[in-house]
Amino acid sequence: MLSPNSVTRQLSDQISLAKAFVVIAKESNNLQFAWELSAQIRNSQVLLSSAATRRVPLTTRESDTAIRDMALLLFQGQQLHYDSATMIMKLKAKIQALEEQMSSVTEKSSKYGQIAAEEVPKGLYCIGIRLTTEWFRNLSLQRKIKERMQMEAKLKDNSLNHFCVFSDNIVATSVVINSTSISSKNPDRVVFHIVTDEINYAAMTAWFGTNQFKGVTVEVQKFEDFKWLNASYVPVLKQLQFRNPKYLSMLNHLRFYIPEVFPALKKIVFLDDDVVVQKDLSALFSIDLNGNVNGAVETCMETFHRYHKYLNYSHPLIREHFDPDACGWAFGMNVFDLVEWRKRNVTSIYHYWQEKNVDRTLWKLGTLPPGLLTFYGLTEPLDPTWHVLGLGYTNVDPHLIEKGAVLHFNGNSKPWLKIGMEKYKPLWEKFVDYSHPLLQQCNFH
Repeated sequence: MLSPNSVTRQLSDQISLAKAFVVIAKESNNLQFAWELSAQIRNSQVLLSSAATRRVPLTTRESDTAIRDMALLLFQGQQLHYDSATMIMKLKAKIQALEEQMSSVTEKSSKYGQIAAEEVPKGLYCIGIRLTTEWFRNLSLQRKIKERMQMEAKLKDNSLNHFCVFSDNIVATSVVINSTSISSKNPDRVVFHIVTDEINYAAMTAWFGTNQFKGVTVEVQKFEDFKWLNASYVPVLKQLQFRNPKYLSMLNHLRFYIPEVFPALKKIVFLDDDVVVQKDLSALFSIDLNGNVNGAVETCMETFHRYHKYLNYSHPLIREHFDPDACGWAFGMNVFDLVEWRKRNVTSIYHYWQEKNVDRTLWKLGTLPPGLLTFYGLTEPLDPTWHVLGLGYTNVDPHLIEKGAVLHFNGNSKPWLKIGMEKYKPLWEKFVDYSHPLLQQCNFH
């Protein structure tokens, strides 16, 4: 009973029961008791959050007062002799009504949020068109950049720090590279590998071929050139026509084929295009992953973001193979040991789960659920300050932002969109050169 896990579990169980009593108290118009319970629930949640943040289990000494105070309130609730059967019926009816209301609101919110998030700003579209035009018109530029790429020995030099970004957004990718170069102590040792699609290849190549980033080496490829990328090898290609393109674009799923994309590399840091780098990242390449393939920041604060949130545990395949309370982690800033990846044939694990999920019964959408399955037991937790999430959908602790090496604008409110969160936009915008002639011509602001 005195083990750290038991203390945490006891607090969690008390919170669950107290929440039920809050509803019952409100139904019975006992607002004072409901308020007292809610206040104690908050106190207990603060304790759990604090323990999760510092990654040290709760001790009986620091939790004793909270557990005792909550126990007294719960005992008081039991002495009120609520009619249990009636309350259960009321609760069920209330829960059903709330679920229907939440389902409707969530569906509308998701739909409108998605429409806004997928909007391509006119300025960004203009930049792509102008760069593409310049690329095809200027043959000497094409020749110069292609010659430089062919001669670039750095692209395969494993003594350097290699990063990859898979994106069709020129300005966002430019911010990732610019912020990395400014934050880097030795930018000449940084190599960025960009993979885009056929439509954006010319514009990306022209932009990164004509702009300098403090000595950072930049390579641009398009995934259509990868001969191994075909439906017979890549199961997700067969499913593209049936799914939401936001979640199933090939650029999104290339993260599961990094060893094939970069066959000469041994270690690489994967960055999403909606991040900003504000610290030197060279230390990531010397982190010991202890035989694991994926180095990532865990996201399981309290009970949130554990495996059961992302996967369907009513399916026997999921239930039999994965702990529902296993800690989730984030894509967006990941260190990959490609030697270990190839040795363990991790891509085949991804293929196995994709093929099992053809009917979408294991998970619905996205790349994180198959990532959690693919890298289960192969992920090394990183210090949380390496990757701070939430700047695209929620409020983030300013101290975390200040300490964070990589800030992630995950969520629909991207900083380049009108719906971006205003208070976080400056963190991204300071790495955009708005004085650049092309950005001014396209009125990008």
